[in-house]
Amino acid sequence: MTTFERIKNLADNQKISLQKVAIDIGLSENAIYGWKTRKPKGEDLAKIADYFHVSVDYLLGREEIEVPQFSPELLEAIDNAEGYSGQPMDDHDKEIIKGLLAGYFAGKNKK
Repeated sequence: MTTFERIKNLADNQKISLQKVAIDIGLSENAIYGWKTRKPKGEDLAKIADYFHVSVDYLLGREEIEVPQFSPELLEAIDNAEGYSGQPMDDHDKEIIKGLLAGYFAGKNKK
């Protein structure tokens, strides 16, 4: 599996478009699609790894991880959750919660 395919799978699993991922980390809208034919910069890979809470080694295919498959109900609950003051959460906060849950489930599965 290529680096691009790994990133695409991560985005698909979280129901996020690659354009949104690129914009969220400060890249041009179609930058990630360019990685189908050229290698990404290390700093861009690090941003992607941080965004999805995986290692750069995983993105490069040097290690495998078990990516949690969140149920549609859980994703909907996160999308509809309210923040501290009763206001809707922004996308960044939702991604943090998904990352926390992914880490929790990964740790729970290792026991």
